[in-house]
Amino acid sequence: MTRFLFIIPLLMCASGASAQQLGQDACARDVTRFCRAVMNNGDGAVLACLKQHRTRLSKACDKVLTDHGQ
Repeated sequence: MTRFLFIIPLLMCASGASAQQLGQDACARDVTRFCRAVMNNGDGAVLACLKQHRTRLSKACDKVLTDHGQ
């Protein structure tokens, strides 16, 4: 889970801290639900996993990814 916490801030590097927290909050549940097996494989693996499960993600997480070009 801790590795995931670095993905959304990387996607949101131009955003403020509150937006980063929002992104983490929006996708944390989806990461633990769909991507637990790859959480220790690095940020790229978690992001790829989220994209692979795109149709099953929460609306909030999907919006965070979409808003940041993913």
